[in-house]
Amino acid sequence: MPVSETKKLILDSKFEEMERLEPYITELKSWAQFGDDDFGRIMLTLSEAVNNAIMHGNEEDPSKQVIIETTLNDDNELLKISVEDEGDGFDPDSLPDPLKDENLMNEGGRGVYLIKQYADELEFSQNGSKVTISYQLDK
Repeated sequence: MPVSETKKLILDSKFEEMERLEPYITELKSWAQFGDDDFGRIMLTLSEAVNNAIMHGNEEDPSKQVIIETTLNDDNELLKISVEDEGDGFDPDSLPDPLKDENLMNEGGRGVYLIKQYADELEFSQNGSKVTISYQLDK
């Protein structure tokens, strides 16, 4: 599927940078012409992915960056957002199941689970330091 255009946002690994996500997604909404339901699920999943990249991938090192790159296919129906950090990566298969009894009360550990629930596809690459989230847009 050919890609029509790419949008990019580069963040420093500081939690204050998360404030830049909503304006970025608002720009994506106008560009890709998706509705409020898609806006909500993209905001949730992208926030989780960027939070994980800052906290776990880059270990909150402000000298490291998180690169967000968004592509939209030619028929404006498939939006892909990749989030890449400068960390060593991780094995996504080693994540504990947040729905198991022993994990229900844990403070964290639900980000990847939430992304899987709200996105149409989730793919890890570069040893887990890059995640690509796909959304079939409602038109």
